[in-house]
Amino acid sequence: MTAQPDTDLWAGFDAITAEEVTGPVWDEPVPLGIRPDLPGFPVDALPDWLAAMVAAVAEETQTPADLAGCLALAVIATAAGGRAVVCVRGRWREPVNIYTAVALDPGNRKSAVFSLMTEPLLAAEKTLMELAGPVRAEAETTARLAKAAADKAAAKAANGDPSMRDQLTADAIALAQAAEEITIPSKPQLVADDVTPENLATLLAEQEGRISVLSPEGGIFDIIAGRYSGAPNMEVFLKGHAGDMVRVNRQGRDAQHIDHPAVTMGLAVQPEVLESIGQIKGADGRGLLARFLYAQPESLVGRRNLTPDLIPDDVAETYTRRLGGLAMAMNGWTDPALLTLTPEADAVMLAYQKVTESRIGKGGPLAAIVKWASKRDGAVARIAGLLHLATHPENGWTRPIEATTLSAATRLGDYFTAHAQHVFDAMSADPAQEAAHQVLTHLRDSRSATFTKRELFRQLSRGDFPAMADLDPALALLEEHGWLRQQPPPPRTGRGGRPPSPRYETHPRLAQGV
Repeated sequence: MTAQPDTDLWAGFDAITAEEVTGPVWDEPVPLGIRPDLPGFPVDALPDWLAAMVAAVAEETQTPADLAGCLALAVIATAAGGRAVVCVRGRWREPVNIYTAVALDPGNRKSAVFSLMTEPLLAAEKTLMELAGPVRAEAETTARLAKAAADKAAAKAANGDPSMRDQLTADAIALAQAAEEITIPSKPQLVADDVTPENLATLLAEQEGRISVLSPEGGIFDIIAGRYSGAPNMEVFLKGHAGDMVRVNRQGRDAQHIDHPAVTMGLAVQPEVLESIGQIKGADGRGLLARFLYAQPESLVGRRNLTPDLIPDDVAETYTRRLGGLAMAMNGWTDPALLTLTPEADAVMLAYQKVTESRIGKGGPLAAIVKWASKRDGAVARIAGLLHLATHPENGWTRPIEATTLSAATRLGDYFTAHAQHVFDAMSADPAQEAAHQVLTHLRDSRSATFTKRELFRQLSRGDFPAMADLDPALALLEEHGWLRQQPPPPRTGRGGRPPSPRYETHPRLAQGV
């Protein structure tokens, strides 16, 4: 006979689940958007004297080498002043002006790096103004005398003998035309800060079609977006990069045409600025975003060496001498210097083009940033021209660009490609993604098993989360991905008052700091 179970043993007991015995069961969380390990700036791709300065500035200021490295390319472009063009192949020409934008949070000593890297340019600018002084004085005097002679001739014609009036009038017209044709050179200027599009166009007209905007802030993007005009105005920035003709209208003067403008930009901005420029109407569609070489290095704040090595005097002196020398030498050029490629350099360039072409097609790794990637070969050619001029600042225009220089430029091209992919991903990402990353990092560091929303709000930066409601999108996203679960609220006592703050449990991996 088979024994029957004694059901009376379980009388009075409620059924229980395995979860109540073993504790809550968590599924494997879904990772948030994975942040890639971005490459560091390849300092050794620069010529020795420039690489030495970049490394020394990064060390003394305790900043990522990316900041000084990107600015080094911009200052070389400023020194070249758009007065050189790389002849890549056939009729393909690339000017050597570039746009760079480095994203770093406040407190990363951006101004200090800009000051150290641009000081020789400002010194060269001062020297150019001193040299231009006598020329300007002569032109001003000549213009005043010509104007006085024209006015005197006009008065003589008006009051002269009628029989001589035609001849006197002709003389007065000739003198007036001669006075009008006298131009007074503008004071030389290499560098401008944040300027309006209208002022930039005027500067281009005054500086023979060349100007550089170097700034440790990102205010120029607000100006492009329409801070003063109320509407986006990017025409001069688009044409100033491509070298397309710009028409300048100035009050009281005839319109001027700048056939081949060359604008250089070297900017340092806060990361959120890079994300916001994607929202400027027309910035993507018209190609403004595709013209920039981006970098978003990891900040060193919190782990900086407080007693770093200082910039060696010989490194600073060599940098000043060679950069200033290049600026002075290139300033005298009217027609651009033509920089050609050796056959070996051309082969390197062609191989790089093939790689780019294979990656920008549908489904390719660069398809998501095809507008930017379509310009990267041209950017590499421009960088190669800059590296060539920096390698031979005394006579780079007399020799072709070599294969080693082009190879170094392709390394920089790969660096900027990786950072561009990251930046464009951030531009199109859900705004809650970044907030969720910050909350997740905090919970992992604090190893909290549970927390209330109010407790979390008190522990986070007010700069990132000004109000408690700002946490909601991040918490919702983390719940969706399985990193958190909200606990049921405790029963109300009926006494009124403020309801308790929502309490959350965290995935066991966070409590373990994993």
